[in-house]
Amino acid sequence: MIEPTVALYGDAFNRAASVLEELIDQAQVRYVLLVDRKGFVLAHREALWAPRPPALDSIATLVAGNAAATQALANLLGEPKFNELVKQGEKQGLYVEEVNDLTLLVMIFDTDTPIGRVKLFGKKAASELDEITRSAVVMPRELGIDKDFHESADAMLDDLFGN
Repeated sequence: MIEPTVALYGDAFNRAASVLEELIDQAQVRYVLLVDRKGFVLAHREALWAPRPPALDSIATLVAGNAAATQALANLLGEPKFNELVKQGEKQGLYVEEVNDLTLLVMIFDTDTPIGRVKLFGKKAASELDEITRSAVVMPRELGIDKDFHESADAMLDDLFGN
């Protein structure tokens, strides 16, 4: 089963949520999401005036996939990476800022919100979220067989084969 790379609990979650709340107000965006590169939503906030949000899990998954494809494009062009991604439609836009190698900041905004404002406050928030998410990295569990299991399996095999 795929698990998130970063786990925000307690103080780390509260700090990240506070950064996202401040970002909503400063950048004047509808929704903000902090997602990991596997497509898990780690935290999100929405403006009080915003209508019901779209399916955030779907957005997170698609943004993570798009970020991976964008990284492949950067590599093909000889760039180490592209730090941001902007998509603009008739009524709404999507801005994705790399927080670090583990997480992405996603902002959904109305097209009447200046993109410069979105980028400016997005970069500031990404910098603050970098420290928070790095301290919340989930260490993968060791894959291995513990000593008790190994000894038990040896004993069962000895009994089975008569050794």
